[in-house]
Amino acid sequence: MGSSLTERDKKVIWHPYSPQKYAPEPIPVVKGHGSWIFDENGRRYLDAISSWWVTIHGHAHPYIAGKIYRQALELEQVIFAGFTHAPAVNLAEKLLGILPGNFSKIFYSDNGSTAVEVAIKMATQFWWNKGEKKRNRILAFNHSYHGDTFGAMSVSERGLFTLAFHDRLFEVNFVDPPRIGVKQDISSLLEQCVCVIYEPLLQGAGGMNVYDAKALDEFIALCRSHGVICIADEVMTGFGRTGKMFASENCVNKPDIICLSKGLTGGTMAMGVTACSKLIHDAFVTDDKKKTFFHGHSFTANPLSCAAALASLDLFKIENTFQHIGRIVRSHESFAARLAGYRNIKNIRQCGTIIAFEIPDEVSGYTSSIRDVITASGLENGVYLRPLGNTVYLMPPYCMSEEEMERVYEVVLEICTK
Repeated sequence: MGSSLTERDKKVIWHPYSPQKYAPEPIPVVKGHGSWIFDENGRRYLDAISSWWVTIHGHAHPYIAGKIYRQALELEQVIFAGFTHAPAVNLAEKLLGILPGNFSKIFYSDNGSTAVEVAIKMATQFWWNKGEKKRNRILAFNHSYHGDTFGAMSVSERGLFTLAFHDRLFEVNFVDPPRIGVKQDISSLLEQCVCVIYEPLLQGAGGMNVYDAKALDEFIALCRSHGVICIADEVMTGFGRTGKMFASENCVNKPDIICLSKGLTGGTMAMGVTACSKLIHDAFVTDDKKKTFFHGHSFTANPLSCAAALASLDLFKIENTFQHIGRIVRSHESFAARLAGYRNIKNIRQCGTIIAFEIPDEVSGYTSSIRDVITASGLENGVYLRPLGNTVYLMPPYCMSEEEMERVYEVVLEICTK
């Protein structure tokens, strides 16, 4: 017999966010269906985190797969500098029709980090194109995470994820996420700001931190009053995660730029989107070719990714997805009440289809050893969990049934309340 997939993998592959000396053996996955992942040994696991928050309609959805297949038979890829195609135009039109705010143009890239890079460069060059030199600061929130490329790391909180690169990142001013009744004196700083970037309502990898929509709305209004460009990183919160299609819908004041990825294609293809308002785009409409936005990717607006995204948007109507979202929200609310009865469960919070809590540990944060214990125990019980250190969270695909959700809850209680 030949080597197993796991053995072959260990010889040739370097996995993300995995310590190379102590990493557990990767599970050889051969199939996905709905809320389930299947390995080569016939075991199956409920995907309680939507495979890093991307698989919103479930694995191997036949509708999305069919659209990708038909698109692949017509056009699989073409350079997007000087060419266009129907999937890209159709998707841009659809997104501009549903995005919360006065958005004018769609810029395509290939993941969440690059969508953020585009946004930062877009905002910075906006002021450069206008000849404005006094604005040279960027504002971000403490506990933020915006990606792993250098610009995205720079606007993320300095911590474990960025530790090796601190002297290579550009300087950013960090403030606490806004809270009702808590004022931060930042008016003089805002006068110097190019832009502010924020994860609306929920900070993901920084610890699943939830904050108030009204406080964010007031903060955006303050930034707007000083002419600061507002960038909403909705890579995680977009496409129904917070209970609305976009988290920014919870605010009266909307962003000037919005970043999308993850659930954009239903989790099937790599794709990023940066949408901007007419105000931003107009600064690039000029006879001066030096003011061109010199940014692009080989797979910009890849037709297969566009087809997947269009199919994912179709499913919100075809499958009445927001009914499923509402059901998950209500299930989490009931589960939160159950969790509140356990003394070792702390800081229970919920934002739409996402619920999170902490298990106290001597080492808190991402390096807590609790994560590995919970992940391993979950897999033994047929549920895939991947805590952020001692922060346990659930972010299921919208297709997860009530029976499957209850199984996830039972396993979480069994593991986390011992």
